[in-house]
Amino acid sequence: MFEFLFKYPPAIFTKGKLVLLSPWPVWLMALLFAAAAGGLFWQMHKRHGLLKGARPVLIWLAQCALIALVLFMLWRPAISVARLRPQQNVVAILVDHSRSMGIADDGTPRIVEAENLLNTELGPQLDKKFQVRLYEFGHDASRIQSAKNLTATDNATRIGDSLHDIAQDAGSMPLGAIVLMTDGGDNTGGVDRETISQLRQLRVPVHTIGFGPDHFQKDIEVEDASLPARALAHSRLSARVAFRQHGYTGEKVRVTVRENGQLLNQQQMTLGPDSEQSGSVVFDIGDAGAHSFDIGVEPMPGEENTRNNSLVRLVTVSAKKKRILYIEGEPRWEFKFIRRAFDDDQNVEIVSMLRTTQNKIYRQGISTPTELEDGFPTKPEDLFAYDGLIIGSTEANYFTPEQQQMIRDFADRRGGGVLFLAGRFALADGGYANTPMAEMLPLRLPNEKTWSRDFADVSLTDAGRENPICRLEDDPAKNVERWKKMPQVANYAAMGAPKPGAVVLMNVAAPGHRATPLLAIENYGHGRTAVFATAGSWRWRMLQDHTDRTHATFWQQLARYLVTETPGEVVSSTPRQVISDDSHVPLRVSVRDKKFEPVSGATVHAHIARPDGNFDEVELRPDPLEAGIYTANYSADKAGSYVAEFTAKQDKTDFGSDTLNFRRQDGVAENFGEAQNRDLLEKLSSDTGGNYYTPAKAKRLPEEIAVSEAGITAHDNLDIWDMPILFLLVILVRGGEWLLRRKWGVV
Repeated sequence: MFEFLFKYPPAIFTKGKLVLLSPWPVWLMALLFAAAAGGLFWQMHKRHGLLKGARPVLIWLAQCALIALVLFMLWRPAISVARLRPQQNVVAILVDHSRSMGIADDGTPRIVEAENLLNTELGPQLDKKFQVRLYEFGHDASRIQSAKNLTATDNATRIGDSLHDIAQDAGSMPLGAIVLMTDGGDNTGGVDRETISQLRQLRVPVHTIGFGPDHFQKDIEVEDASLPARALAHSRLSARVAFRQHGYTGEKVRVTVRENGQLLNQQQMTLGPDSEQSGSVVFDIGDAGAHSFDIGVEPMPGEENTRNNSLVRLVTVSAKKKRILYIEGEPRWEFKFIRRAFDDDQNVEIVSMLRTTQNKIYRQGISTPTELEDGFPTKPEDLFAYDGLIIGSTEANYFTPEQQQMIRDFADRRGGGVLFLAGRFALADGGYANTPMAEMLPLRLPNEKTWSRDFADVSLTDAGRENPICRLEDDPAKNVERWKKMPQVANYAAMGAPKPGAVVLMNVAAPGHRATPLLAIENYGHGRTAVFATAGSWRWRMLQDHTDRTHATFWQQLARYLVTETPGEVVSSTPRQVISDDSHVPLRVSVRDKKFEPVSGATVHAHIARPDGNFDEVELRPDPLEAGIYTANYSADKAGSYVAEFTAKQDKTDFGSDTLNFRRQDGVAENFGEAQNRDLLEKLSSDTGGNYYTPAKAKRLPEEIAVSEAGITAHDNLDIWDMPILFLLVILVRGGEWLLRRKWGVV
């Protein structure tokens, strides 16, 4: 219908430019229109006096519109557009032959539907106008001679890599366009910006033909599962699962965590409307070592694809004991009970210094007689030897300006965790507002003193209900109920509003007073900071049964938040620890000295244990753009688990080592994204100047593909003065005016 009314396909108008081919100037057309409109106005004024009411105005506007249409047609409007020259340009057709293309949505596999479309309609029409090159792609693109007997067998779909390969050939051939026939189930997260930029520079449009439904009638697909890459032994972690569901609105599902097939924990949730949603489950990480977890949603009755219900995540669990320096400015119950909370913790050690008098400190948990003998550390390397820092009721001026800056650097540069407690000499009451430490706090400090000894109730925020720090019970509902029954706290500070990026986990409110944040956390630089604005949590131990472990559990979980991700001097990482049907593993190592300054010129090696029992040695090279960073690309050519141990040395200095686990799994990638990813295909076409088509509408492609600025082109001026729509408008305007006159009796 569009081409019947406008003569040409939509692509001509979207990519072309309107021009007027008449030799007469445009100003003459405007002058003639103004004269005609003025003459009509004068004539109507002479007959009817001054225009009054709507009727004369509507008649005058209709006559003016008719004159404008006629003048526009007389000036010979045309569309100037660049079009590919016939038989002088190459059109690359890429057919997806990954496993998802073998799905038979309506009884016919997608690959067969693509083959039929190519051989019966699309291919012959394109052959008449262009030189056609056929490719099949999965992991990469490879040339094929004909689209016959295609099989959907590849275990991955890498659209970006395949387009990059074709774009590389554009320099040796006049590539006019790329046609991508796929369901869009890309396994790499989409097409990278570099490839899109390259296609734009070449002005090569990518036209996409999407196969398969946008979603299945009944399906739950896990899109992501998040777990920290590192943890301390026997920590409680929260696994969060993001998934899409269709067809199960209002039904209950179970979010589960399994290791080696054994169920570690599960959490039931009710599904909302068809859309993206998420759930979480808390579980104990277990002993030290490399752990592999299956995290996902239990299959539901009638689900069309159950292979996409879980993802594998790796966690390196460390047995190394983390050390926290706790400085307290006065003897108080909170200090005593915090230390007691860690008596049975094998992974966190509290090293404390308690100021008993103005010039005397009491040390506990020290490893050597000389540790902290001169008080709070004065050198960065001494403070940075700890993994976490807790500052109790200690006035800010107890620390020198240099020590205050060191505390800030402890989180910012060293990457440690810093916790500030409330007290008579802490926070706003301790003069912290005008120090470098105030910047670290996740909560703003009030201008006045805020210390209160009133009893107050503690309540969890929405974020606190989900956070592992505050999780006393695995079941979220039971956890909330347990916190509601907690004893009141006293000795708390009323804090200000949270800063941008801060997360408030608990509020506190005395009877008749508004609630203020009690526990808040945030990321700061490379580390983490927190405020716990009370000195009365010890009542959670004293006012409950002697067997109750609430106080110890809370403090151990808070301490793990502070120190679990505190890095060593050598830290290794990779963007994806689990790679599906791929072998490329980028390795990255950060090397720092005892002051946690970047180290350049180090020798960094990786000793990699392979799944077949052999070992590989890899040398990492310095990153020229980032000091202290060393990188390498490793090829994991076999499926299975890999363990890499990294060492860094410089001359006689040994900076230490780090261990990284990663895993390659084959035959998994195509289990996900089996429905058509129409959003990806439409965006890819839009970003490159192409069009998206369904198989039923792909017959327009041969005509529209010719409109392109890539390859060998010629500029054509296509007349549009004779478009049927213009003549139809003339008839409608003139007929409408006649009908109005007849209705009003002025014919």
